[in-house]
Amino acid sequence: MMKRIIYLLLPLLASCGENSWSSLPTRETVSDVFLQEVLTAKAELKRLQKEFTLAGKVVVDSDRTISYSPLVSGVVVKSYFSLGDYAEKGKRMVDIRSVELSSLQSELAVARQNLKGVESLHESGMATDKELVEARSTVGKLQSDFVLYGENQDNGVFSVKAPMSGYVIGKYCNPGTSFPESGGPLFSMADLSTVWVVANVYAGNLQFVHEGQCVEITSVAYPAEVFKGKIDFLSQVFDSEDKALKVRITLPNPALKLKPEMPVVVKLFNDSNLELVAVPSSAVIFDNNGYYVVVGDKTFGIRKITPFARHNDFTYITEGIKAGEEVVIKNQLLMYNEIKGK
Repeated sequence: MMKRIIYLLLPLLASCGENSWSSLPTRETVSDVFLQEVLTAKAELKRLQKEFTLAGKVVVDSDRTISYSPLVSGVVVKSYFSLGDYAEKGKRMVDIRSVELSSLQSELAVARQNLKGVESLHESGMATDKELVEARSTVGKLQSDFVLYGENQDNGVFSVKAPMSGYVIGKYCNPGTSFPESGGPLFSMADLSTVWVVANVYAGNLQFVHEGQCVEITSVAYPAEVFKGKIDFLSQVFDSEDKALKVRITLPNPALKLKPEMPVVVKLFNDSNLELVAVPSSAVIFDNNGYYVVVGDKTFGIRKITPFARHNDFTYITEGIKAGEEVVIKNQLLMYNEIKGK
């Protein structure tokens, strides 16, 4: 939904021309000790930004996700993981009993025994070269079929190992679970060091959204933290259920704070055509129904201002200060009271 900039709805303050500025108190000199505690920043012309928010959620990066589906039928004998577990590549995940594997092991044992007999007969001249080649080919084919079962094959049971290092994001089997050949996955794993944030863009907001646009992402789980990124994908097809386009932001997630399916708010920014003088909001002092800043470098004075809007730690001003002037942003209230003689 659209979110307006925070406009300061104030009665129009009296015009503050250069003549009226001189009527406000000034301080010609400030002690060096006090000056060391003062920090200033320049007022600057800035283009006013508009902002609005989108509802979104964290999802796994599909380029860093693997789902394991067995190529043969069987029954799960034992699983060695739970949903959410971290597993290193090669970790034993599931033991599966397969009738096909038992049959294949029996066939291979017979084929190997037959090969020994053919080799013995061939040495004595009682078997042809063709028969020897066929016997070796049969053993080779059966051995290649074992690739489907990986390692740790014993009595019709084979083990499935983790195909990557990552977190288990889906578990679809338990001991006793049977599955057909080329059925659904037994488990899914993902590398969560990078995640996607996906948000809905409705038709009314589409004109304000484009790839490469900077965004800020927040979550109720971390209310004081802002995750910054850019839109790297904007769908060109409306989702039939949500009636919206999807945008995607790829975010680094080294501390694993962003969890799959976590709801988030995506804030987008768009420049307007309005340029105003802006100062850090920390410089603005509210006193006696008016807004003021302390201006100067070594000689300081109080300046009354007319704020227009506040956005992203900046206050935009229509009257009272010019671009390039220095405003106090640290210990400004102490300086203000010192100048006023409070």
